[in-house]
Amino acid sequence: MEPSARARAAGAPIEVDISRLEPGAMLTVEWRGKPVWVLNRTKPMLESLSKDTGLLADPDSNASVQPEYAKNETRSIKPEYLVVIGICTHLGCSPSPRLEAGDASGLGPNWLGGFLCPCHGSRFDLAGRVFAGQPAPTNLDIPPYFYLSDTRVLIGEDKKGA
Repeated sequence: MEPSARARAAGAPIEVDISRLEPGAMLTVEWRGKPVWVLNRTKPMLESLSKDTGLLADPDSNASVQPEYAKNETRSIKPEYLVVIGICTHLGCSPSPRLEAGDASGLGPNWLGGFLCPCHGSRFDLAGRVFAGQPAPTNLDIPPYFYLSDTRVLIGEDKKGA
């Protein structure tokens, strides 16, 4: 059963099928009127997360909004899947995915992949962690979520709340 539009607007959890989400691909769903991105990170994407930590404002996500189970380098339950709210923590804009590394991203040869907020230039890595010296004060928020199965994610509720 799907929640009604009214229930969704009030913040009801949403169930997301990730069975067709290919490695390197991202899908966007709406929860509480906000975009939530689910990114299936490839092995090179995951490896990039340990390469840029010295450039990040809060690599350990100490000042960020995320559940306890996402306080790790990948900011996720399963390393390959990032579930993150796609709203910049600066002024509430929606960053653009710049998932490809290097010059193909338009962000230079040293770019490892991530997200760029076009309004004021905040940059985030593939775990939603903000780079130092950016307008965004904290990392992108991680919503509460858990896996119902290997191919289904419930966003908006922790397993303990189920």
